[in-house]
Amino acid sequence: MLAPDKFKGSLPATEVVAALRHGLLALRPGLDVVEAPVADGGDGTLAAVLSAGWERIPVEAPGPTGEPVATAYARSGDTAVMELADACGLGRLPGGVVAPLTAGTAGAGAVVRAALDAGCRRVLLGIGGSASTDGGAGLVQALGARLLDADGRELPPGGGALAGLARLDLSGLHPGLARAEVFVACDVDNPLTGPHGAGAVYAPQKGASANDVAVLDSALTHWADVVAAATGRDARNDPGAGAAGGVGFAAVALLGAVLRPGVELVLDLVGFDERVSGAALVVVGEGSLDAQTLHGKAVAGVAAAARRAGARVVAVAGRCTLAPEQLRQLGVEAAYALTDVEPDVQVCIEQAPRLLGLLAERIVADGHVSG
Repeated sequence: MLAPDKFKGSLPATEVVAALRHGLLALRPGLDVVEAPVADGGDGTLAAVLSAGWERIPVEAPGPTGEPVATAYARSGDTAVMELADACGLGRLPGGVVAPLTAGTAGAGAVVRAALDAGCRRVLLGIGGSASTDGGAGLVQALGARLLDADGRELPPGGGALAGLARLDLSGLHPGLARAEVFVACDVDNPLTGPHGAGAVYAPQKGASANDVAVLDSALTHWADVVAAATGRDARNDPGAGAAGGVGFAAVALLGAVLRPGVELVLDLVGFDERVSGAALVVVGEGSLDAQTLHGKAVAGVAAAARRAGARVVAVAGRCTLAPEQLRQLGVEAAYALTDVEPDVQVCIEQAPRLLGLLAERIVADGHVSG
């Protein structure tokens, strides 16, 4: 089974799988190869679910700065899976120009709304890769909440505008939310505000200056105050409230969402436990096997599930900085990195498919593939 995550900045997981498959079958033409690209709840989540046979439902939604984008959700029965990054993530910023105070999450809300309109009763949202720090305000506005200033006007998009919030009207929230279960893929435990919050920790990655961070943290604090007054519950310090610029907060506080580890959620969605049954070898992978891998990233989750099923596990990566004992801690018996065959990182990025084919040859040569 081939079950890698994306090689960030180089190849999506589906293309990593294709390159490995090509390399393996060139040497073992009759090999039974199961393709199961995975993700951790961020970008690549939608592609992973679609590769498992879900139906793609196209949606037009506002991008992070309002321009319409063509996105989609995946559907199976009455369950919908969507990826915030594909609707309003960093990759959707026009020209890559950051907008730390004005980027919003209305795009994610528009996709959720489309799924609810279509009758979906179980909604799963991957929130990694956000371009904004708006506390999830755009998400809930797109679902019918009204955020009004002192003059009764709707607030414009972005976290900076939350400082002017005077009233939150939840009476128009989409009625489908009352009948739906909402789950959010979340792998961080940051609160919404404070030194470990969405503004302080993540906003600088989205272009925020030190002054912007102060503005955003103050605005998010005010947002949390207003939400607490409207709902009777203060969720700003819930673990994961600061995820995706505060989308975790809005999802929990206003949509009744449950936060779950991203890779755990994705493996459930693609039916990994059933698909891995009987596999002799599982190839996991990601762009960088490093210390972060040990703390709940996709490779760790997939390797654990594969070992529970009795499969052996090897890993491929752009680079690997883990020691053999750390790999064993993950349940990985060997790791193969692009930098093992090409020391120039830029060449690794540009020629990843070819180099992955060489790694597949090494996996076969080292006796990991039977049959």
